[in-house]
Amino acid sequence: MSIESIEQHFLDSADTKRLAATLMAPHIDAAVERMVTALTSGNKILVCGNGGSAADAQHFAAELIGRFERERPGLAAIALTTDSSILTAIGNDYDFSVVFSKQVEALGQPGDILLALSTSGDSANVVAAVQAAHQRDMGVVALTGKGGGRIATLLDEFDIHLCAPSDRTARIQEVHLLTLHCLCDGIDEALLGEA
Repeated sequence: MSIESIEQHFLDSADTKRLAATLMAPHIDAAVERMVTALTSGNKILVCGNGGSAADAQHFAAELIGRFERERPGLAAIALTTDSSILTAIGNDYDFSVVFSKQVEALGQPGDILLALSTSGDSANVVAAVQAAHQRDMGVVALTGKGGGRIATLLDEFDIHLCAPSDRTARIQEVHLLTLHCLCDGIDEALLGEA
């Protein structure tokens, strides 16, 4: 890899994030408001995704339960990607496509939020989780890319779609991480005031 190639990655990432800031900021703000309403009403946020998105789901839940940048009481969030016994039991006894939806059916309550991460918008198990969330009268915040895929077609007027403006998985993941940090900061600001 050349120095020029490395620099181009940084420039492409910065360009994608600039475009995302313009396109996504109002939707991120709406997602913060929806999440704060849920959390302050005694509800929780369930988070799911595969691969890098699974890591992002765990990262987001950790920031809410622990802290982001300021001290505050823990906030109710569950990453549906972490319990290997649940994941392998459901995957073995049923199918991997329902590893998240079964958990949403068991843990989700009306007023909860599902934060569904899928870079393509087409992950079958995340699609099934969105459908299960709707059946449980939960709100959905979908974090996608590549136009939103199948997930975009499932969202209703009460859901929020945060779609990274890229078709490259690496750029989408970079925008997703920044978006999750914006959500964390926005939640903290709503609860604690400006820093």
